[in-house]
Amino acid sequence: MHSKTYNTRLTFKVLLTMLILSVTLAAQAQKIKTIGNKLRSGTSNNTFSVVKGGEIGIKMKAGKKPVKLLKLTFDVENRQQDSLPVKVNVYRFTDEKAGENIVKQEITGIIAKGKSRPVIDLSAYNIEASGDILVSIEWLKDSPGPEVAFSIGLFNGGTYHKDSATANWEKIPVAGVDFNMQVMQLK
Repeated sequence: MHSKTYNTRLTFKVLLTMLILSVTLAAQAQKIKTIGNKLRSGTSNNTFSVVKGGEIGIKMKAGKKPVKLLKLTFDVENRQQDSLPVKVNVYRFTDEKAGENIVKQEITGIIAKGKSRPVIDLSAYNIEASGDILVSIEWLKDSPGPEVAFSIGLFNGGTYHKDSATANWEKIPVAGVDFNMQVMQLK
């Protein structure tokens, strides 16, 4: 009788260990990668006025297979007196034109005063994308004063921007703001 109890406990421990191992391996099997531009916090930057509804973004290649968007990161210097609220938008991008915004809920973040590297978590919103996308931040309020400076790289796809909510998208072809997105490949 003692050996049956021991065997049952041993079997339970083996099953529990196998379950933990399989969950761990499944988590490791999920491929996480970064798309967009390399982050830099150097002296090269591009500045933008803070006008409600204005947007700054870059084209990113999400890949042929769907990915889940996890977090947006960028380097910025907020030269204003206060922190600045922003909203994240992700558009389908075809023929160099922004299409449907695939973000269905308002995702906001804050750009602190001074130099910073904001990270805006998108993982809870279950946003799936594939193909080319335009990832942007939108100013949520007007804030006259010094322009906000975003770190840039040269010859990396350029920057797309709208100077107001009613303006058309324009492209700055040579210098791309250093936005990147962590994504998880879906099965």
